[in-house]
Amino acid sequence: MTAVRIPGRARVVVALAAFIGLVAFTWPFVVAPGKFGSSYAPPLIFGALMLLVLAVVVAEISAGGIDAKALAMLGVLSAVNAGLRPLGAGTAGVETVFFVLVLAGRVFGPGFGFTLGCTSLFASALLTGGVGPWMPYQMFGCAFVGLLAGLLPPLRRRWEVPVLALYGAFSGYLFGFLLNLSFWPFSTDPNSSIAYLPGLPFTEQWHRYLLFDVATSLGWDTGRAVTTFVAVLVVGPAVLTVFRRAARRANFEPTVRFEEPSEESGTPAADGSRSRSADTPVESVAPTGGLPPG
Repeated sequence: MTAVRIPGRARVVVALAAFIGLVAFTWPFVVAPGKFGSSYAPPLIFGALMLLVLAVVVAEISAGGIDAKALAMLGVLSAVNAGLRPLGAGTAGVETVFFVLVLAGRVFGPGFGFTLGCTSLFASALLTGGVGPWMPYQMFGCAFVGLLAGLLPPLRRRWEVPVLALYGAFSGYLFGFLLNLSFWPFSTDPNSSIAYLPGLPFTEQWHRYLLFDVATSLGWDTGRAVTTFVAVLVVGPAVLTVFRRAARRANFEPTVRFEEPSEESGTPAADGSRSRSADTPVESVAPTGGLPPG
């Protein structure tokens, strides 16, 4: 069970944001790049993503899915990820932000993981000066990592960390695979067998991209996958415990019941007994199955 559930409206917004992200990454297999794609797509994608992330947060707040405590947790984890990212800086593919996305998405849910992926990369880009046309794609890539982590099926406790570690390794490759699509369509070379070539059928275009991904970024993606795999295995149990304890203590979804106060002497029940009213002291209530003192 996730700590922060997705209400109905937020599910629609998250699904729409994920669909726009898939379109932003996979459009080269459908249409040929042109002036619109090379000049205006990144700002439009960034603007659409920001609006959708804001809609996710607003929808969950209005539906009670995210309260002030969940927003505080989102801010804290975004700041933690923004601080962790410069430690790896992508050297040899080493990235230190993905294990937090995987574990937080697992505990707090897919909606929280999706939003955390976006806000983490946005905060780290502002911190490191990494703002550019690639930032919307990075935000979408990390959003998918957190979203899919929250959608993993329930697991037994002894299998949870190994499965999350394997998923963390997979997410390292997935992130690199998606990010390469942000620039591959614009580096055309008719003489290359791995460059994007407009007008080719989907199968040939897909084959070219697979070769391009293996030839140019497999080593970096492997470094990212290994880093995430080891980090989840080593610190995953402790971090999961901390996150779940924080979720229990924060009580993101408290159950509140309001009952009209009965008369001071209690309301007669079907069996002839009287129920305790709101202002009746606890000491005056007889235990279940007992008799009131004479």
